[in-house]
Amino acid sequence: MKKNDRFELNIRDLSDDGAGIGTYAGMTFFVPGALPGDHIEAAATKLKKKYGYARVVRFITPSPRRIEPLCTVASKCGGCTIAALSYPEQLRVKERRVREDLIRIGGFSSEKVDYILSPIIGMEEPYRYRNKAQIPVRTDRDGNIVMGFFAPRSHRVVECDDCLIGQAFDRDITEVVRAFMNENKIEPYDEASGRGLIRHILIRSSRDGENVMVCLVINGSSLPKEEELVRRMKAISCVKSVVLNENTRRDNVILGIRTRAIYGESFIEDRLGDLKVRIQARSFYQVNPVQMKKLYDKVAEYAALTGTEVVWDIYCGIGTIGLTLAGEAKEIHGVEIIPEAVADARVNAKINGINNAFYEVGAAEDILPAATPDVVIVDPPRKGCDERCLAAIADTNVPKIIYVSCNPATLARDLKFLAARGYELMAATPVDQFCHSMH
Repeated sequence: MKKNDRFELNIRDLSDDGAGIGTYAGMTFFVPGALPGDHIEAAATKLKKKYGYARVVRFITPSPRRIEPLCTVASKCGGCTIAALSYPEQLRVKERRVREDLIRIGGFSSEKVDYILSPIIGMEEPYRYRNKAQIPVRTDRDGNIVMGFFAPRSHRVVECDDCLIGQAFDRDITEVVRAFMNENKIEPYDEASGRGLIRHILIRSSRDGENVMVCLVINGSSLPKEEELVRRMKAISCVKSVVLNENTRRDNVILGIRTRAIYGESFIEDRLGDLKVRIQARSFYQVNPVQMKKLYDKVAEYAALTGTEVVWDIYCGIGTIGLTLAGEAKEIHGVEIIPEAVADARVNAKINGINNAFYEVGAAEDILPAATPDVVIVDPPRKGCDERCLAAIADTNVPKIIYVSCNPATLARDLKFLAARGYELMAATPVDQFCHSMH
């Protein structure tokens, strides 16, 4: 077989990035835009020794689980890679992925996993759920400003004036920024040259949509006519904060270190159940507040606190998980490597009148050896836990560990490590936080 050869392919599964998977002549092919159940004519685009990549030439028989996406740019945007898959089928795919990773990577038996794995918790309405939008600002070939989202595996911006998993007011905000830039001849950032001023628009909002922060990420230290931008933003009633974030780095990191408010405070507040949470531009905060509540309720169910337990919250961020449990625990101890996050966690404890939550800056493996926890909660980034952190947790002999993960592959790897140290996998529940994507 060679590049551009055409062949028929039955799609049986999805890859981690949402490409369809099928087998032809003993080779596995990955096909963007194809879904399980599709029978397609494919054309090879890239060939390796045992696998290859292909594109869809035509759908011979579309999958019965294929739908017409509500979003008009779903097939071009790199965000909602499985928007053409019915939502019930999305949930089945994700639940199956968790199961298979626990078996294949974690080494747990299929009987064990089938016994401990609960059905996935999905959304009743899987749209308009994101409380955060990160919108790159660039120019097209004709020099026009484009705002939207990156195409798959590229930094080409697909224009999107209304993302259906974002909030409706995001469009109002981006149009204000577009008009402001055009009228004042402010250039978007150009990755190739490193020139231009506006890199991204970051929008953060409370669950009720009444408190919104607009953050312009700029390639410099100042923005011309800041007062004019503020005046225009104040006309959008939900906007309570406008901040500038300085990022002059020549890489893919979105936010820089320095942020300053030009209107309102440098934070907004949200409600998480009875908890008041203060969020800054750089704070880590779950982007799906509806599912976040379900996730944290599941953590509380698994913790089953009685008021006598000392709980350690590892990778605690701004403290949300631990603070939701503080009323049922003797003490909450949060550990986080990022000083700004720890400062936010301390503020969040204070504004909620929580006096039994304590936070430290540092690595868990350095702090845990002196601890005697009753429950450990760990919520690492996608790369999972550092092995030294896992070893430090195991060395405390804590009787219960609750692992919150956004990557079932690294979760399974880390659970295998803990199982080798004498822990037993007792329960697992997938929660769909990122509808229409494979995350």
